[in-house]
Amino acid sequence: MRTVVHRADSRGYADHGWLQSYHSFSFASYHNPERMHFGVLRVLNDDKVAPGKGFGTHRHDNMEIISIPLEGDLAHKDSMGNEAIIREGDVQVMSAGTGIAHSEYNKNQDKEVKFLQIWVFPNTKNVAPRYDQISVRDIATTNEFYQVLSPSAEDQGVWIHQNAWFHLGQIEKGKSVKYTLKDKQNGVYAFVLEGEVEIEGEKLRTRDGFGIWDVEEISVNSTSKSRILLMEVPMGV
Repeated sequence: MRTVVHRADSRGYADHGWLQSYHSFSFASYHNPERMHFGVLRVLNDDKVAPGKGFGTHRHDNMEIISIPLEGDLAHKDSMGNEAIIREGDVQVMSAGTGIAHSEYNKNQDKEVKFLQIWVFPNTKNVAPRYDQISVRDIATTNEFYQVLSPSAEDQGVWIHQNAWFHLGQIEKGKSVKYTLKDKQNGVYAFVLEGEVEIEGEKLRTRDGFGIWDVEEISVNSTSKSRILLMEVPMGV
């Protein structure tokens, strides 16, 4: 078993006025050679956008981009003609492939929007760009992990061009939940959205990140009411 811990207060931070962003891995002006990625998980940004503000049109290619809103309403528009609003309980994915341009902004003028922006290296380059968005409200459960992303369009949640699985979990205080890896060659990066948990003896608090690999199963013990995102990804890039 091998592990790495990224405490919440050790993340990179950027304050652009309208945008406050914490970076678990190197991004933009934050560069840490020891924090370049976790396997194919390249970016994990914890973003807060001011009312009415947002990201102007910008381009991506050859990256799987996942957005998970935590609070508020995030408006999306892209070069494929998609226009949508994503909210807490939704998951959005873009396969940038050969190239896609998009913009994102806070739809509301009276409150912030908070969301996770996640980038995963694809296992196939130059695919046709693709957009998808789903609600996971109806599949949310308590005291077990529910799948929100996989490599297959036939499985629960959105899908991406990578041998990766994402699960969310809402765990009550005192409960223990196990997670069995889909592929034993993969690793798992756990990100604590709220509360306090213990994973394989490591105590973690809100916004801490914990990577673990060379294991087939992990146990998550919740020491308070908690919410956690598990990202199982290949360790080779």
